[in-house]
Amino acid sequence: MSEVFEGYERQYCEASASLSRKCTAASALDGEKKKQKLSEIQSGVEEAESLIRKMDLEARSLQPSVKAGLLAKLREYKSDLNNVKSELKRISAPNARQATREELLESGMADTLAVSTDQRGRLMMTTERLNQSTDRIKESRRTMLETEELGVSILQDLHQQRQSLLHAHTTLHGVDDNIGKSKKILAAMSKRMDRNKWIIGGIITALVLAILIILYFKLAH
Repeated sequence: MSEVFEGYERQYCEASASLSRKCTAASALDGEKKKQKLSEIQSGVEEAESLIRKMDLEARSLQPSVKAGLLAKLREYKSDLNNVKSELKRISAPNARQATREELLESGMADTLAVSTDQRGRLMMTTERLNQSTDRIKESRRTMLETEELGVSILQDLHQQRQSLLHAHTTLHGVDDNIGKSKKILAAMSKRMDRNKWIIGGIITALVLAILIILYFKLAH
């Protein structure tokens, strides 16, 4: 259901309940006090009509599957408001109390009033359900905010972990460079050692040959 429609519906239910109370109070008044109360009721009826028009426009702008149920509700609200208008007309008439008794006896207004009371009961139940829906929406929003905060915290942790990984990668890259340099130094040292081995081997060979030559000449003489 549209949240906009629910807002208008809640306002209408409250206005309807208020009109019912005011009609009951006006029936027991006379003179200027009654006129003042009737004026308040008339203003409330106009406000209720405005809310019904707004609900009607909002309902017709929704999807057909949702619109059908809302329009059915609107028909009940319009019927309820018509009952309020009839009650206002009855109260506003001269000798309203006597006229009410005659009307009840002649046209069975008692049944109509019973229906109106039943409708107002349903309106009160609807208001209660709307309040519960509002509470659930608030709870959902609170949960959503908590989830959003948790998500931000997780993102911050991931960012810190990413920074740590980048730092570790940089450190490993530096270690790789040092290892490469060390390999080059060891390779150079190995080449130098090989060269020295050949030089020492050549010197030893030359000395052996020199000794053999000397011994040869001595033995020959």
